[in-house]
Formats: sequence, C-alpha cells, structure tokens
Amino acid sequence: MYCLAVKQLSLGLKLTFKTNICVVIFYRNRSSKSPITIKRIASIIEFMTFEVHHYAARGLYEEHKFLFTLLLTLKIDMQSNKMKHEEFHTLIKGVILDLEKMWEESDPRTPLICFLSMGSDPTDSITALGKKLKIETRYVSMGQGQEVHARKLLQQTMANGGWALLQNCHLGLDFMDELMDTVTETDFVNDSFRLWMTTEAHKHFPITLLQMSVKFTNEPPQGLKAGLKRTYGGINQDLLDVSNMVQWKPMLYAVAFLHSTVQERRKFGPLGWNIPYEFNQADFNATITPKLYTERNPQHPYNTVQYMIGEIQYGGRVTDDFDKRLLNTFARVWFSEEMFGPTFNFYKGYNIPKCSSVDQYLSYIQGLPAYDTPQVFGLHPNADITFQSKQAKDVLDAILSIQPKDSSSGGGETREAAVSRLADDMLEKLPPDYVPFEVCLCRIIALVRHTLVDLKLAIDGTIIMSENLRDASWASSTLGFWFTELLERNRQFQAWIFEGRPKCFWMTGFFNPQGFLTAMRQVHMAPGSPPIYPLPGRRPDGPQRERRAHIRVKDSRLYSCPIYKKPVRTDINYIAAVDLKTSLHPEHWILRGVALLCDVK
Repeated sequence: MYCLAVKQLSLGLKLTFKTNICVVIFYRNRSSKSPITIKRIASIIEFMTFEVHHYAARGLYEEHKFLFTLLLTLKIDMQSNKMKHEEFHTLIKGVILDLEKMWEESDPRTPLICFLSMGSDPTDSITALGKKLKIETRYVSMGQGQEVHARKLLQQTMANGGWALLQNCHLGLDFMDELMDTVTETDFVNDSFRLWMTTEAHKHFPITLLQMSVKFTNEPPQGLKAGLKRTYGGINQDLLDVSNMVQWKPMLYAVAFLHSTVQERRKFGPLGWNIPYEFNQADFNATITPKLYTERNPQHPYNTVQYMIGEIQYGGRVTDDFDKRLLNTFARVWFSEEMFGPTFNFYKGYNIPKCSSVDQYLSYIQGLPAYDTPQVFGLHPNADITFQSKQAKDVLDAILSIQPKDSSSGGGETREAAVSRLADDMLEKLPPDYVPFEVCLCRIIALVRHTLVDLKLAIDGTIIMSENLRDASWASSTLGFWFTELLERNRQFQAWIFEGRPKCFWMTGFFNPQGFLTAMRQVHMAPGSPPIYPLPGRRPDGPQRERRAHIRVKDSRLYSCPIYKKPVRTDINYIAAVDLKTSLHPEHWILRGVALLCDVK
C-alpha cells in the first residue's frame, strides 16, 4: 500500500513533487515522530493514506466519493486484515473544499481544474478568493472562436501575473493540448499566475492535463445542516444589517432554508422533483433582495414574495407544471405572516432562530441534527428507503462496471454464452409479425427480432459488434421486465384484433395512453353511442391541456393527483390527472410528491 500510494501520488503531483523521494520526505517530515522504527513507518503509512484519500476525493463527484472510499477501505482491509469501525467513519466523512489551501498547494505551472455538475459553479468563489488575496481574476468562457481570447488571456496573465479562469473547457477540447504546452513550456511565468479551469466530465478531455492538475469539485454539500452552513458562510454582517425591519433576518433565513431544501429534494428522484433542476447559488443571490421583503404591498403583503420566489427567482428554472405547483406550495406555506409567530417551524426542531450576527446563525446551524428525516422536506419517511436503495444500487452497479470483463470465470459459462442463451430464449418467446397489419407493435417486434439475431451473429464473429448492439437500452428497470411487458402488450393487442374490443384496458400497455383516451372520448361522443362517465377531473384532451386544466385545486378537499405510466415522471409517461378526496389539505400531498403509477417496474 505504501509503494502503491507513493506511485499514485507522485503521478498526480508530478509538477509539485518531482520524484518519489521528495514525496517520501514530505510525508516523513509531516507525520508523527517516533524513535521506534516500526511505529515510525506505520505513522508515515497512516498519514500518507489519509493524504492520498484527501487528494483524490477532492476531485470526485459526491456520488463517487463514497465509492472511492469504499474501495480504498476494502484494499486496506485486504492488506492489513483488520479495519476498525471508527477508522472507516473517519474516511467517509468526506473532504471540505478549501480553495485557499489548494491555491497554496499549486504553483504557476499546475492548473486547478473544477469538474462541473448540476448546481455547481466555482466562479464566484474563485473571484472572491482572488479579491481576498488582492489578485486580479480574469476569465474567458470557452466555445466556438474563443481560443483567440483564451490565448491572449494566458499570455498576459503568465507574463504580468494574476489568475486566468477558463470556463466550460469541454466546449474547447481542441485548445487543451495547446494550453498544456503553453503552461509547461513557456520559459518565464510570473509567480502569482494561476490557471483555473472548469469542465464537465468528457471522455476526450486530455488525460495528461488531468494528471498534472489539481482536481476538485464544487457540488452543493449534502444535508440541510451543511447547506445552511455553506450559505451563511458566504453572508456578511452588512447583508444582515442592510434593513432595520424585524422581518428581514427571518425572511433571509427562510430563503436559505428553502435554498437547501430544493437542492436536497433532488436526491429523492421523482419523489422530490419530476425533473432535477440546477438550483445554485445564483438563485439564492437573486432572491435575497431586501426591498422584496421589506417593501410589501399593504393589501396583499406576502403575495409578492410568494410570486417572486415561486414563479421568478426559483420558479424561473422550473419547466414541469407539477414541479411549479410544488415550489409555489413551499412559498405559500413558508412565506406568510405565520412565519414570525412563536409556534412556526419548518418541521419539528427546525425553527427560525432569533439572531443578530452571522456567528450566532452559524452557531445555531451547528446545533441542527446531523441527519435530516425526509419529513423536513415535506416527504414521507419512507422516501429515505427509496434514496438509500438507489444509492446502494448505484454503488454496486459502479463496482460491477469497473471489474475486468473476463471471457470466462473458473471454467463456468462465459459471458458471451450467457448472452447467446438469453437471446435464444427471447427469440423463442417472441410472437410472430402482424402480417399484413401495420401497427406500431409490429415494428417493435420486428426490431427486437432483428437485434437479437444480429447480437448472436456478433457473438459468433460473423458481423461486427456495432454501437447499437452494445448500447441497447429499455424503459423498464431491467431487460426482463421490459421483455415481459412487450409480450403482455402483444397479448392485449392480439385479443383486441382477433377477439374483439375488450371490456377493460391495460393503460400501461399503450405506447400513447393520451391518444387512447382521446379516441375513446371521440367514439363515445358520436350520435347513438353510450355515454362515458370519467373520473372527477379527468379530461383526456392531451397532456398539456390536461395539466393546465387541473393544476389548480378549487375544492380544498380535492387533491389533483397526476397519473404516470412509469416511476420516471416525464411528459412521455404522463397520462392524466384525477381529483382525489382527502381529509388533509392538498398541500400535504403536494409536498410529498404523491402520484398514481400504472407500473412501478
């Protein structure tokens, strides 16, 4: 482990530590001292292991940090045959991003690369750090034709000093090799020069540039407590004291709480948001306008605040009608006169503190629970089961995906043989084509048959394994579920065609349920046709009109509940909305993300 770690670290920091000997000396000088040789070596190994973890985890996304920590721990466990529970938890606590410390670690010839993700943009943080250190920061957003400006910026900052920030470098990959040569081969570089870069993960990004750089991510911290600490860590006392009205500070805290909430709900998938929106610091900064909260309309004092939050500042990102309803519900429930009362809380134990300084707010936030129950965000407690199950599945899938793809395993059935056997089984069960009927299902059956035959030929080496064969996908959670549904759909259509119209229909079996509902309505509106009695609130006029017609709840005891074909709540899977009677206020079910699903697979 010691030699492996030295090798890895020397590769990643080859511009900072020129040789493995330098790395060993670095850890020897910073680790705990001991006159006993065995203890001294153990101390160096322990210190170096943590530093390797710290260095590598800083450049990983949050969803991959747990995977990296798990694999690193297992490697240590396999080599030492022991692992304490406390040591494991020390490793998985994560890494707190410290831009200033990274700046100290870097040098003029070591770029600092931030991997972008949803809701992350380090531009403001980098600019703020530059102002703190009294260093000018200039930036160029990469894209078509921006290489000229980037080249000029590098020349000026490398010669005269300062920081250069190249944003969205995944849009300028052709310039990356030239940039790397410029940084490494220029004879003179000002000592104050630093090159900051942001990029999305891209398979064609130069690996050499990554290896010579300091890598980090800037994702929103996980957990409500961490999110609030980060938000108030960026607030100064001047902002707290900008208004003398007593409502200002509670309103500011409520916006910060909402900001963390809308970000945390993303981890619950469709239960949190139908579409995972990129809420980020810019939304919060645009919302904390003192005049919005201190100069309200006396006739409708909080309507303006609710509208600005739900429809403009945060709502401007929202494209799904039911997500917009959810956001407006948060604004309506949390931003009202009741929020200043002594009994108000976001959830049990989550109140609005009465503080006068940033340090007091940070002290209060530090006392919040380390674990947030889903009920804090308006969800049912069982939503955490969905999140934990998905997280565990993602970790296991990622571990399986990086294992060597051996053709055989201990003399058993090879991977190719297993795929060929499954293809034979599916071909045997596949129904014949609907000749001469030209229906959508007929084309799908023919495509599946053609794909399975080509797959067998590719395994035998008769044809080339194309990208279409390698990257085949399906709507259900597994191929088995999808194929079973295909057979069930075929049975429904076959019975309809050859045995007459059925008395009941399987809605999930239709590729376009909205079209079926529209056709059914047209048929029964013809003269002499028997009437139909739809459920309250159902109007099968297409998805967009359907949503606009039922997005507002007129009866306080009716919840307008959307219906989807699959757990993924998109326009493709949306069917209709029905009004369901409820003993609780509809806002309760809106916050919980309640919907009707025709299929959970």
